[in-house]
Amino acid sequence: MKQKGCIKCGHTEAKTKEIATTGTGLSKLMDIQHNRFLVVYCTNCGYSELYNKQTSRTSNVVDFFFGG
Repeated sequence: MKQKGCIKCGHTEAKTKEIATTGTGLSKLMDIQHNRFLVVYCTNCGYSELYNKQTSRTSNVVDFFFGG
């Protein structure tokens, strides 16, 4: 049987945020933030997972986060 909910605490509510980060080398030196990620986090315990923004959709990622 697959567990539904956060893998750390079992809570069933999550939210998302977007973050941008620099890479290495020249982009880091010039503070160019070209790496974009979607952060899915549990609203109870704060457990978080990062997903590459270019390849993810919010609803699918939240379903994946909860084992759906």
